[in-house]
Amino acid sequence: MADPKGFMTTPRVVADRRPVEERVGDWREVYPGSPGRALLPIITKQAGRCMDCGIPFCHNGCPLGNLIPEWNDLVWRDEWQPALERLHATNNFPEFTGRLCPAPCETACVVGINRDPVTIKNVEVSIIDKAWDDSRVVPQQPAWHTAKTVAVVGSGPSGLAVAQQLTRAGHTVVVYERADAIGGLLRYGIPEFKMEKAVLNRRLKQMVLEGTQFKTSVNIGVDITGPELTEMYEAVVLAIGSTMPRDLPVPGRDELGGIHQAMEYLPQANRVAVGQDVDGQILATDKDVVIIGGGDTGADCLGTAIRQGARSITQLEIMPTPPEARPASQPWPTYPMTFKITSAHEEGGDRVYAVSTVRFVGDDEGNVSGLDIVEVKFDAGRFVPVEGTERYIPAQLVLLAMGFTGPQQAGLVEQLGVDLDPRGNIKRDEDYATNVPKVFACGDAGRGQSLIVWAIAEGRSCAKGVDEFLSGSSKLPRPIGPELRQLLV
Repeated sequence: MADPKGFMTTPRVVADRRPVEERVGDWREVYPGSPGRALLPIITKQAGRCMDCGIPFCHNGCPLGNLIPEWNDLVWRDEWQPALERLHATNNFPEFTGRLCPAPCETACVVGINRDPVTIKNVEVSIIDKAWDDSRVVPQQPAWHTAKTVAVVGSGPSGLAVAQQLTRAGHTVVVYERADAIGGLLRYGIPEFKMEKAVLNRRLKQMVLEGTQFKTSVNIGVDITGPELTEMYEAVVLAIGSTMPRDLPVPGRDELGGIHQAMEYLPQANRVAVGQDVDGQILATDKDVVIIGGGDTGADCLGTAIRQGARSITQLEIMPTPPEARPASQPWPTYPMTFKITSAHEEGGDRVYAVSTVRFVGDDEGNVSGLDIVEVKFDAGRFVPVEGTERYIPAQLVLLAMGFTGPQQAGLVEQLGVDLDPRGNIKRDEDYATNVPKVFACGDAGRGQSLIVWAIAEGRSCAKGVDEFLSGSSKLPRPIGPELRQLLV
């Protein structure tokens, strides 16, 4: 194991982010240089806090089954190449998860039972960022080719994971993306200050050198129909994500301008941050901004609006204020709902909990000028307004960040005739196959809106099902089944 007394003698320490006043003036990552570089001076001792416990519950917290105690021990011993090999054994894209994952592995860490858990996510990103800096991440080309062809529709984390696994297994894989660049939400959704697109681009270059083919600006279901695609390829994987945004049907929503879905707003900012021009860009500059939704997407909108020079920002959440510490009702090792302060929340804005929007108020020109909100309480299984608490909040820009309801059904899904579950997600069997012959589905399209680690785990697992279908057997890993869910109370 690592330092036998590390978890007792070494306190949890994280890297310092760049000063707020500095980082809000640009779109670069909030850590100096990169998260991995910022962590290097402290990460060896932090890795030594791992207990290498007999039953590593962090494995259960992470759907990828990351070999966390193993690479913690290796980092503590300064054996960075073996650590990289153990990291890549279970995770295709640790530079993504090390930046974007909320680290359910840490909430399952045994050290976290009675003290601060190991900084697992930080060790992970340090291993991979150092490997990229040292040019130790190299293409893994297959030893032989099967002559079998696979189409992957969608290039988010699940689509990229299934594509890389199948390419390395020797199949010919083509990834289709309807946007003008590969990456899905990693490209158009995640702000630059959370993950610079150079991090994505270098991994895509590796995949191209391995043999994966990418085709952008192709809308499957329009440019190529579903039946045409199944005729062209021996297997088709739907990794189309959960893209239908949840709306807010209250008075004024449809009549007033200035009310937008988060995924209308964030992709435009992504493009501008890398030097593209966007006609009619939605901007928060000099506006009172209200963000409805208290999750990660809402925080992304917050950080983006701050960098655009918003006059004020208020983030609304219908749930009550979560506790700062793990509540007794959500015991270890479950994933607790606790109060989180992201880098964006450090930078500004107000958060208001336990409120609901009553109506949007407009000005004389038909644009939103504010919201009427009311405090709510949970009663008999639903939120009910608290009498006498209604109030007005000014807003010239409202961003809806309330999550997603499932994959887009119009077009490809309807053309193929795949079955859906009661929640509107694509049904899969144990091998991630749909009811339509040679059509598979993985990621949020089948699971529903989830975390990046679950998307990658589904992509890896789906690849095994596809490989078995094409080859008769497979040596690829299957970390999770389609029915597995995060351990919650």
